[in-house]
Amino acid sequence: MSAIGVIATLTVAEGKNSEFEAVFAELAAAVRANEPGNEFYSLTRSKTDAQIYKVLERYVDQAALDTHGKTEYFKAAGLKLAPCLAAAPVIEYLDAF
Repeated sequence: MSAIGVIATLTVAEGKNSEFEAVFAELAAAVRANEPGNEFYSLTRSKTDAQIYKVLERYVDQAALDTHGKTEYFKAAGLKLAPCLAAAPVIEYLDAF
């Protein structure tokens, strides 16, 4: 099986950046501590639009990606992050080599 890359584009509402970043930091720490199938999980912010963030992710296989989405901490973070977003996330899945 091949590795899977994910780019999640998140548009954060004005005034919610600090809250968003704090919640995401907790999520990222949980992913790194509990998901051996995750090879990379990093939040980045656009240099041209401070409200646009991209989460760069890499998983060893589809099963690792599926596990990520089913974790309780991912679901809990989603509930906390949702009020910070100005639009629905845009998720792109990539073949990784």
